[in-house]
Amino acid sequence: MNAIPTKTEFVIEIEQEVLGTLLMGTDFRRVQSILEPYHFLEPSHAEIFAAIKTAFERMNSTKANVVIKLIGEDFQEDFKTKTGSTLMSYMANMATNAVFGPPSLENTAKRIVDQWAKAQIAKEAAILLEAANDPASSPIELVKSCGLAFDDILADVRRGPRRKSQLSIKDATQNAFAAAREAQERGSGLTGLTWGLVDVNRATGGIHKRDLTLIGGRPSMGKTTVGLSTCLKVAQAGHGVGFISLEMDADKLAARAATDYAYDWDVKVPYQDLITGNASLSDLDSLQAASSRLDDLPLLIEEQSGLSMTDIRIKLESMMLKMEEAGTPLEMLMIDHLGLIRASNRYSGNRTNEIAEMTAGLKSMAREYGIAVVLLSQLNRGLESQADKRPQLSSLRDSGAIEQDADTIIFLYREAYYLLREKTDDPSKQADIAAKLLDCENKLEFAIAKQRNGPVTSIDLFVDVACSAVRNMERYY
Repeated sequence: MNAIPTKTEFVIEIEQEVLGTLLMGTDFRRVQSILEPYHFLEPSHAEIFAAIKTAFERMNSTKANVVIKLIGEDFQEDFKTKTGSTLMSYMANMATNAVFGPPSLENTAKRIVDQWAKAQIAKEAAILLEAANDPASSPIELVKSCGLAFDDILADVRRGPRRKSQLSIKDATQNAFAAAREAQERGSGLTGLTWGLVDVNRATGGIHKRDLTLIGGRPSMGKTTVGLSTCLKVAQAGHGVGFISLEMDADKLAARAATDYAYDWDVKVPYQDLITGNASLSDLDSLQAASSRLDDLPLLIEEQSGLSMTDIRIKLESMMLKMEEAGTPLEMLMIDHLGLIRASNRYSGNRTNEIAEMTAGLKSMAREYGIAVVLLSQLNRGLESQADKRPQLSSLRDSGAIEQDADTIIFLYREAYYLLREKTDDPSKQADIAAKLLDCENKLEFAIAKQRNGPVTSIDLFVDVACSAVRNMERYY
């Protein structure tokens, strides 16, 4: 009965104590978000816990006399043959011998997960060692396979809240009024972090901590431009910001940041000229002088592709530690973009479920760490076949649970992008296109398609794509 599949130290009493406490009728909900049957290394314990879970779901009871009825007779006979005692007797003994009080149940449940994790790590390490000794094996594939396995293990170990999750209505109300008074005293009307855009701030109240905000659009609609510009504005306001770029190198992002920052000083240099070395010396001098204040902004950039959700969590914790040490706590994380996050192997390529796992994980991260998480997302090409190419919530129908998990969903649309690509030999139509293009060349539609605590609306912004600058429309028109 005590045999286990690894050589890691296994303390069976830890599992027995938790099961015994539950079998006495202790509230199952206290371990519901922590434990699964597979976390129990002793097979009979996994079977008992599965029955406890079912008993709670069906009959709202976890007492031994209820649980035993949900365990198959064949399993009970097999248990008696192997151990010499009945399963009911074993369960009753566990309930009688449970020695710890209710306050320690959750911690002991987490010890079960830790014990399982160590066994899984040992198992994966053994598999990796055997594969590494195979001359035909690929180091890259070995690392990928191992990484996916460890991602899943770490996800289980990290399960459960890190912050106080229960508040009285009195405390929650006081927090809400404190945030409102703080916003009123600042004179900004913001209960969240600033977008740096007056109309957007007015419509949203800012970027809210503990919320997941999604910014979606087709390629060339301005996702990275808006994302990076927002990071700069939040950092300028004195809040720590982390930017995880799964697509673009940090030096290219820095070039965009420099041209954006210098834009308000009438230094208008396309970031591509800066990247390719085509900027004149005078432009470089002006740009460097105008953007010199970037050096002191509390903004960290992570430029690594192929990150998993576990990797992102680790990067976030590293950024938070650095920001804390620098005296400016991290308050917002920007991720560019959803489609490039490496999926776990849990759903075997089912993209809808993979994305649902990612968005749920990011929402959980926002709540757990008390930060705002802003996620950029590239919408699928189905929009290109529509007459009106403006995204709608229905554009997310194949994208997992984004609509459910995101607190705010924003779509970006630039009509000018499509007008520039319209082809016609008709002179009158060419004139119409030219007139429309003149009217919307620098217009970016910032459409708030979902907002849990605010209006659904569309705001016109000014954008200079070449300089990666986004501003309030009225300033430029």
